[in-house]
Amino acid sequence: MVHHPQVYAGLLAEKLARYGVNCWLVNTGWTGGSFGVGKRISIRHTRALLNAALDGRLADVDYRTDRLFGFAVPTSCPDVPPEILDPSSSWGNKEEYWKKYDALAARFIENFKLFAHGCSDEVLAAGPKRLTQIEVPVAR
Repeated sequence: MVHHPQVYAGLLAEKLARYGVNCWLVNTGWTGGSFGVGKRISIRHTRALLNAALDGRLADVDYRTDRLFGFAVPTSCPDVPPEILDPSSSWGNKEEYWKKYDALAARFIENFKLFAHGCSDEVLAAGPKRLTQIEVPVAR
């Protein structure tokens, strides 16, 4: 990239604000466990999520805040099982889920250090948190 990533992030934020659009991040990864245990999220559920986002059906549903990354996650979506929207509920071992998810947050945090200089305070504060920074209830 020619410019620092903050420049491109700023351009995206400006266009989102100017045109009043929603931006969606769709998980098409694993559900039900880690690689070898879980499975890929089905193309049917991925399509249902995309269609609901594109035709506005996600505008009027409830959302929860992701504990580590902080983004808003719909709690329901037509034609998508709830466990797809809350991956921790589909893992047999919730403790393993949170360890893997925490490790993912740690990798994001470590990688972001390469780009942190030149970023606004708002961007710096918006990064993921580690489990040691938050309280996560684990069902026993």
